[in-house]
Order: sequence, then C-alpha cells, then structure tokens
Amino acid sequence: MNNNSNSKLTVLLAPGAYVGPMMSAIGIGEVLRDSGHYRVVFAVMGDWREKLVKLNFEVELIGEEQEVVRDSMEVGVEYDLGLINNDSPLDKLIKTSQSGGSYISVLEAAEPYYRAIIDRIRPDCIISDHVTMSPTIINYSRCLKVFYHSNNPLGLDMIIHDTRLPPSKLGLSLNSDKQLWEEYRSQLTKAKKQGFNSWNSWLQSHGCPPLEDNLFFYASPDANFYLTPKELDYTDIRPLPDNYYQFDYFKRTANDDVFELPEQLKHKSGKLVYLSLGSIGSAHIYLMKRLVGMLAKSEHRFIVSKGLKHDKYELADNMWGEKFVPQVKVLPIVDLFITHGGNNSITECMYFGKPMIVLPLFMDQFDNAQIVEDRGYGIRLNPFECTEQQLLQSIDKLLNDTKLAEKLAKTSHRIQTEKQIEKIPEIIDRLVKNKK
Repeated sequence: MNNNSNSKLTVLLAPGAYVGPMMSAIGIGEVLRDSGHYRVVFAVMGDWREKLVKLNFEVELIGEEQEVVRDSMEVGVEYDLGLINNDSPLDKLIKTSQSGGSYISVLEAAEPYYRAIIDRIRPDCIISDHVTMSPTIINYSRCLKVFYHSNNPLGLDMIIHDTRLPPSKLGLSLNSDKQLWEEYRSQLTKAKKQGFNSWNSWLQSHGCPPLEDNLFFYASPDANFYLTPKELDYTDIRPLPDNYYQFDYFKRTANDDVFELPEQLKHKSGKLVYLSLGSIGSAHIYLMKRLVGMLAKSEHRFIVSKGLKHDKYELADNMWGEKFVPQVKVLPIVDLFITHGGNNSITECMYFGKPMIVLPLFMDQFDNAQIVEDRGYGIRLNPFECTEQQLLQSIDKLLNDTKLAEKLAKTSHRIQTEKQIEKIPEIIDRLVKNKK
C-alpha cells in the first residue's frame, strides 16, 4: 500500500472489456477522481485507452497496444450476435454455459499484465468487475479489494447460494411456479458441470481457493458493490451480507458529450421516444429493421441509437439517429425509453424517471425486463414476436399513464436526492483504513 498519509489513495479499476462493465467502472471512477482524494488508474485493453484518457483517467494497458487490430467491442458483438434469436432464455443460457474455454485463454493472456501493473502502481484499493476474475487480483492481499456486479442482482446466484429467488438470466417472475425454478436450476447445474469443473481447476492451478459447487465467481471478503435501484432490488426476499453495498446507479456524467434535438424532429408533433438495443442488439440488422418498420407507423418521434452497423439500414421520416447517441444526455429530454434492458440502461432510465418498454435479448436483460414489469415501471415485450399493434399500443399506454408518471417522478427524486454513488469515496476511505 501507499503509506504516505498526505498522498492520494491509488485505486486500480479493472473492468471487463464489454460496454456494460466499462460504463459502470467509468461512473465509479469519476466519483472517486472528482472527490479529489484518489488517483484513479484503469487497467484496460488498448481500444478503450483513447476514451478513458479523454475523461482524464490514467490508463495501464492489458496487452500490447500494437496487438489491437480490431475494436474488441466489434469482436464481442459478432460473437454475441449468435445469442440474439428467438430461442428461449433457458436454451440461450445452456448454450453460453457450454462455451467458456476461450474466456480462460483471454484471462490467461492478461495475467502477466495485471501482475506488472499491480507491482508498478502498488494500489491501495482494487475495484474489479466480478467477471474479470484475475487470479492475480483474487490472490492479492496487500490492499482493499472491491468486486462490483454490473448485472441484474439476481446474477448474484453465481456468487451466493440461495433458493428464495428464481435462477438468474431466465426472466422468471417472482410470482411464477417455484417448482419450475427448481427444474430449471437442475437443468442448468447439469449443463454447467463440465464448464464449472474446467473453470474451477484453472483457478486453482493459479493458486486460487476452490469455488463452492456451481458458484462461478468469488465474493470479496472486503466489499462487494452491486447495481440496481432499491425499487427493483430483491433484498426484501433475499437479504445480503453486510459487506454488500447496493447502489441505485453507476451513471457516468458524459461531460464530453453534447446533445441538441435535431431540427428534423424539433417541429414534428408527438411525444419523443428513445430506442436503443445496446451495443450488441443494435448490430442485429433484421431486428432493427423490424422495429423501425413498426415504429414508422407511430404518431410519435424517435431518437434511435443505430449502433455499429448504422450504415446498413435507413430510418423512417419520424426518426433521427446516429451510430452512437449520448444516452445520459438524451434520456432527460425524452418521454419514453424502448430498451434492450441492459443494467446500466435500466438504472439510468430510473434515474431520470422515464417509463420503459423492455425488449430483452439475452442474459440478465430477461431478469431486468421481468422485474420492471413485476414492479410496475414498464412493459416487457418479445422483440421477435410482438406485433405492430402491441408495440404501438404499449407506447401509448405508458405515455398516458398518469399514476406511473407520478410513481416514476417520486423514484427519480429519491435516487437523485440520495446520490448513493457519491458515498463511494467515503466507503473506500473507511475500508482502506480498516484494512491497514
């Protein structure tokens, strides 16, 4: 640890390479940096370097910069597009649980870099996305370790055994048949067995303690952060240990982004709706064309995040969009959000108090869609099966729901008033002092 009491504490942020964990890490990093008490360093792949430097963060590279031939986001999108189909959530989860070997090879290649970075900067605190799972970080005991969970908190069933909630990533309602939960849990345990054994063996070969049966990730003995608004949490059914900290959002400020409503939408009639299927969903051309075709029949106006393949399809006259849209600048001005249900998108939508239609595609998006519907904050639809009438009627229903508007305004006020993310510097400081 850095022992100079007059110097800033050094925090190393080690997020997963995907957009969701990275955006959460940026939100955490910003509040630590802006407190004035922390030196914040990111350990990331090279294609994230430019963005993070623009945000005034120090960056240490995982891998050699010249090795970055293609944007890792594009590579990840192409891989995950295979999951965007109309298979059941269970079938998708079984498929992903049977293909984990490539992930181990990625982690293996990253290990020398994590060791070198930690030796070089000697952090007082490491904040790691739980899926990063670096043995170097797991085994490092000379500083505070915080693991953050950037997905729907049902996914904590990969860290803690508890049968009071349905298995994660299946989009099961809390009111659904509990016998079905156990049947699905049994199927998933069998499907994951081989992958779990390989994963557990690899971790132990690097000096990590054995994982508990069918738990794929470790909890930090120091602190675990997770992301969900209180209104969508599950702690009323499944309380968590004292070293778990719930945050309503890890929203980044996006100070580098400027957004003004385009002229072509300013003078059109109708409410303003934002459509985004995230970095992966927006690259599914068939699905984007399907939704654009249906929304073209709406009386409302649409801002569309077109995604990596933005040049492969056209928008209708009641729409405007670009490859990337600054979401946290757009959400305050719209009346409704049509989203894939990524955890950052859900929490940012709740932060700004907007009703939502959730069109889940894979993984924890199904759980987010269901809890939003169960708790009365929006509507869940199947993006492959919903009809034009269902989609357009759902938009109008939510836009005209005055009770929901009041409920959302109350929730938004609580979240923005409590500002839980601003407590992170105080929490880290207290825990670092206790660790010494």
